[in-house]
Amino acid sequence: MPASGITAAAIVARLSAIGLPARVVEHARCTSVEAEVPEAFSAESWQEALETVAEADRFGFLATSLNGRTLWAVVRKAVPTTGDVGGPSHQR
Repeated sequence: MPASGITAAAIVARLSAIGLPARVVEHARCTSVEAEVPEAFSAESWQEALETVAEADRFGFLATSLNGRTLWAVVRKAVPTTGDVGGPSHQR
């Protein structure tokens, strides 16, 4: 499993352990993890959740009246260093 997959799996496991079932979405350049956060979520659980997503390359929190509250994290996949992998517009 690539390093991004291991990191994403570790984030999912830690979020699940504090009561936040997470979903993983694979993209071409990254793996994203999302978890719905309930209204009643303790300060200790928030601390653990934030420490968990801090392991990712990017993370954030989205709260809307339509979609609820979502904690998210993004782990970048390693970019190959040889060949014309990304096409002419991508750096090597």
